[in-house]
Amino acid sequence: MKVLRTPDVRFEGLTEYPFAPNYVQISPELRMHYLDEGQHPTETLLLMHGEPTWSYLYRKMIPLFTAAGYRVIAPDLIGFGKSDKPTELTDYSYQNHVDWMSTFLQKIDLQNLTLVCQDWGGLIGLRLAAENQERFKRITVSNTFLPTGQGKPSDAFLAWQQYSQTAPVLNIGKIVNGGCAIPLSAEAIAAYDAPFPDKDYKAGARIFPALVPTSPQDPAVPANLKAWEVYKQWQKPFLTAFGDKDPITHGGDTFFQKVVPGAQNQPHITLQNAGHFCQEDQGEAWAKAIIDWMQASV
Repeated sequence: MKVLRTPDVRFEGLTEYPFAPNYVQISPELRMHYLDEGQHPTETLLLMHGEPTWSYLYRKMIPLFTAAGYRVIAPDLIGFGKSDKPTELTDYSYQNHVDWMSTFLQKIDLQNLTLVCQDWGGLIGLRLAAENQERFKRITVSNTFLPTGQGKPSDAFLAWQQYSQTAPVLNIGKIVNGGCAIPLSAEAIAAYDAPFPDKDYKAGARIFPALVPTSPQDPAVPANLKAWEVYKQWQKPFLTAFGDKDPITHGGDTFFQKVVPGAQNQPHITLQNAGHFCQEDQGEAWAKAIIDWMQASV
C-alpha cells in the first residue's frame, strides 16, 4: 500500500480551526488524525464527517459542545483531512473504513459516546454503533442513511456518483460549496482543498461515492442488513436533524423515525435553509439542539 501524508503547511493559517492535532497509528501503514477538545468524565461526542470533507466541517459546532462541558472527538477518515491517504482506489472499501474506525475506537478506548454523523459519517458511524453498542449512549443523524441496495437512489445522488467517477478533476472546495445552501467563504473553500495537494491524494474522495451500496449484491449489504436488525431494536435516544434543502437524503429522517424505537418521542428537527453540508449552513442550530437533547436525556 502506497500512502501519502499531506504536508502540515497546507493547513496553516486556518483562522476558524484553532484545534490542536492528535494522531493514532491504526495500522503499520496508516496514521489517523483526530481532534480531542473539552473535558467531561463520562460524556463524549464523536463527530463523524463524510465525503469529501474533514473535521474542519465541525468547527462551528465544537466550541458550543465544549462550552456546554462536553468532550469532543472528531476524527478525519482515512483518505481525508490530516489523516493518511492511500493512493490506489482499490485500497478503499466500505468495510475497510468501518475496520479503520473500529480500530480507532479501540485504540483510544472511547466510551459513553454520543454519535453525531452526516453523509458517509453516518454510513460508517451507524455501522460502528451497531457493532459496538456498549460504547454508544445516543445517536443523532443528519443527511445520511444506512443503505442496503433496496429501491432506487435519488436522482441527485446518482448524478453525483456518476460525476465523481468521470470528472477529470475533482475540485473539492467547489464540490462542498455546491452542497451548501449558504455560499462558503474563500477561506473555507481553500480549507476543503487543503488536504489534497494534487490528484494523487484524492483516491479516497474519488472512490467514496462508488462505494455506496446501490444494489442488493453489493458486498457491504449483508453487514448493513445486520446493522438494521440492531436498529430495529435500538432503544437508546436517536435524534434526526436533516436539512430542508438536501436533495440527496430527503425523506431519510422519517424512515429512521419510523423504524428505530429509540427515535420515538424525540425532539426531531428539520434544519431550515440547510443543504447537504448542514454543519456549514446551520451548524450552531444543530449543536444547540444536540446540547438540549443531551441534557434532557442524561
